[in-house]
Amino acid sequence: MASTFYNQIAANKRNSFLLGVALVLLLAALGLTIGYGLSGSIAGGVGTTAFAVTVGIVAALVSFYQGDRIVLAASGAHPASEEEFAQLYNVVRELTIAANLPMPRVYLIDDTSMNAFATGRDPEHSSIAVTTGLLTRMDREEVQGVIGHELSHVRNFDIRFSLLVGVMVGSIALLADFFLRFTFWGGRGSRSSDEKGSGAIQLIVLAVALVLAILAPIAARLVQLAVSRQREYLADASAVELTRNPVGLERALATIAGDTEILEVANRATQHLYFSNPIMKLGDGRKPSAWFSTHPPLVDRINRLRQLRGAPSVGSPEEELADRT
Repeated sequence: MASTFYNQIAANKRNSFLLGVALVLLLAALGLTIGYGLSGSIAGGVGTTAFAVTVGIVAALVSFYQGDRIVLAASGAHPASEEEFAQLYNVVRELTIAANLPMPRVYLIDDTSMNAFATGRDPEHSSIAVTTGLLTRMDREEVQGVIGHELSHVRNFDIRFSLLVGVMVGSIALLADFFLRFTFWGGRGSRSSDEKGSGAIQLIVLAVALVLAILAPIAARLVQLAVSRQREYLADASAVELTRNPVGLERALATIAGDTEILEVANRATQHLYFSNPIMKLGDGRKPSAWFSTHPPLVDRINRLRQLRGAPSVGSPEEELADRT
């Protein structure tokens, strides 16, 4: 089983690199078509390409070095006291030893909803945040499963990927939105110049740029969501490797599936970081949108874990809880 985990991690890192390259190329292509379409010259296209890539790089650097602090602040997380939350620290410490990781900073989110997330640029600069609802409504085995899942994100460098790719996708959306606004509100001068010369090619490129500006953010977001869902499956499997107890994580997933509370501090910019999607509460996720969900359905995650121990699949999270009683 260990070799399977390592193969998955290697494939995950390779796919993450390829996705990052694809997003950079998409950003460059968007800048090139926008620049040429508006200016009618290669020089103009090169200029906007350089601008687009620079924006992406600067945003990525800010995210790399300060992104975790921004996410923690936006989530209302504050440092958890080891004296007050001794069991939480005990669970985190024992699993970091099992994963051969440095001890992350531990944060608390004052919310009755059950959830958690990990963030940071690498294992040496990582943090884990959990809600008070998760600590008060789950038993130790369930908390252990959730923490194992989040530490797997740290060990697999998912935390770095989430910060960087999230910023790249945001940069593409920002650049596309700027271009669309400029085209419709301030781009008339470039159109009039087209009519004086050989503007046919420029008009075609401008049309392509418009289409790309509309589709690029959607495509980038869909690819990000698809990769995010695969990372959740891998983190679940890796958590079992750390805890040696798939039942605890299965039960945690089933318990969260029945949680009707909404995490107040969550938003669409941070939803992909959490253990379970804090925004899409569809009972849970038996039929969430496969295209736009940042997480796979909880029942699917449960069944993959059950397969690891040779147990039959369940049709709903409630069946998982019933199976434990």
